[in-house]
Amino acid sequence: MPRRKIVAALDIGTSKVVALVGEVDTYDQLSIIGLGEAASVGLRRGMIVDIERTSRSVAEAVAAAERMSGISLSSVVVGISGAHIATLNNRGVVAVANPGREIMPEDVVRVLHAAQVINLSSERHILHVLPRQYIVDGCDGIIDPTGMAGSRLEVEALIVTAATTWVRNLHYCLQKAGLHVDGLVLSPLAAAEVVLEPAEKELGTILVDIGGGTTEIAIFDRGGLWFTSVLPMGGDFVTSDLAVGLRLPLVEAERLKRSFVPPAAGNGEAATIEVGTGLHRQEVSQDLLASIIEPRLEEIFQFVQGEIARSGYPALLPGGVVLTGGIAALDGIAELASQFLQLPVRVGYPGGVGGMVDMVRHPSYATAVGLLVHGTRLAVGQVAAAQEAGGAGFLRRFWEWVLDIFREE
Repeated sequence: MPRRKIVAALDIGTSKVVALVGEVDTYDQLSIIGLGEAASVGLRRGMIVDIERTSRSVAEAVAAAERMSGISLSSVVVGISGAHIATLNNRGVVAVANPGREIMPEDVVRVLHAAQVINLSSERHILHVLPRQYIVDGCDGIIDPTGMAGSRLEVEALIVTAATTWVRNLHYCLQKAGLHVDGLVLSPLAAAEVVLEPAEKELGTILVDIGGGTTEIAIFDRGGLWFTSVLPMGGDFVTSDLAVGLRLPLVEAERLKRSFVPPAAGNGEAATIEVGTGLHRQEVSQDLLASIIEPRLEEIFQFVQGEIARSGYPALLPGGVVLTGGIAALDGIAELASQFLQLPVRVGYPGGVGGMVDMVRHPSYATAVGLLVHGTRLAVGQVAAAQEAGGAGFLRRFWEWVLDIFREE
């Protein structure tokens, strides 16, 4: 019997830490076999502020996933996000090495290496080199130049970088939890793996991942990532508004937020809900809740709208907006976002995996499931570009190149 391939993913959010364990069968199909969660302690708006407490949260989530799956984990693929993420555009150029002037997979690897040769300070760490288009002898718009004739190969790429200090602190946290980092993946890039359709990435779609302390915006077009940004606000702001406005503990405010039903979609203006604890209980109307929740959501969408404008993209992208993250499950949020942004909006649920899928069929697990899918590709050596180019020798070399980019030495 062939040996099982086991992959693990870790999504360290501001509100919670999620650990997933997956098994890859002989057909390279991924099944989820373990899930662990823990309250996230030691992070603020996506930034690590207490390594010891964060590592304990990680260890707790991983231990729960190990118990469910029966697998002992030593390494994980980890999502990375936060305001320290930055992007820049760069171009790489190489001469085609083949005497017959046929572009080989090795030429593609060399030009991607050339694109990441940039004047970068020691304070920045390269996460991803994402090709936007290839140019062969001045002809642009090429998705895969392999097999084409030419003497000069260029690539326009998006370089995603992170703060070196943040990356080191993340490694310290995981080391304290007894884990090794298999790879670092930009969180919205991971979420897009399981909530966006290929056609949406091709047409042009905005992914908005609203987490507890941050909101991540990623614009996909022509099949790839073209813009990303992180806002220092998220669903926890709504919880705080409810706690202050109704004088509730944060735990009760969070429960109230999750049970909110917009008046128009509920039982009318008279619909009420009981809130509070112990003797301090009260009935509040859904209208009152809407007057607290909706202005904060509109503020988030206002900043999202500003980031879309800053990206240089037109106001309307054919694919519209896909919302994910914990608060995306809130009743009526897609309609509210659509009215405010003047774009078609849907809620993105993770898919494309087998096993215990019912446990993760929620927008809050999009990043974790996407990380698991990415880890699967690394485990079986099937990165998309390698699949298209083909060739066992190139697959091995491409795999080595991927590890250079995604694995921190």
